[in-house]
Amino acid sequence: MRYVAAYLLAVLGGNEHPAEADLKKILSSVGIDADNDCVKKVVGELKGKNLEELMAAGRQKMASMPSASAAAAPVAAAAPTAAAAAPAKEAKKEEPKKEEEEEEDEDMGFGLFD
Repeated sequence: MRYVAAYLLAVLGGNEHPAEADLKKILSSVGIDADNDCVKKVVGELKGKNLEELMAAGRQKMASMPSASAAAAPVAAAAPTAAAAAPAKEAKKEEPKKEEEEEEDEDMGFGLFD
């Protein structure tokens, strides 16, 4: 995915036909070591193709795919049983603990106003 994203960034930057070196330069600018085989494959597959048409075709394919949220909606609409409600309460208890740990990691011991 990162190679395709680098290709798209190059095109957005005005380079209509990015080369392998262009992708490697973009990836290395954010600290990613580019795999030569992946770079060659992306450049080879997208060479000479209109990206707007490819993305439009991809959107059409994605629109025809069922999503998980549609399948979960009938389950959520059903009345919860006591057995189903108990695990939900336990899950709610665990969430605040995770948030506290994330907050501690987030500032790494440095306060904004210290």
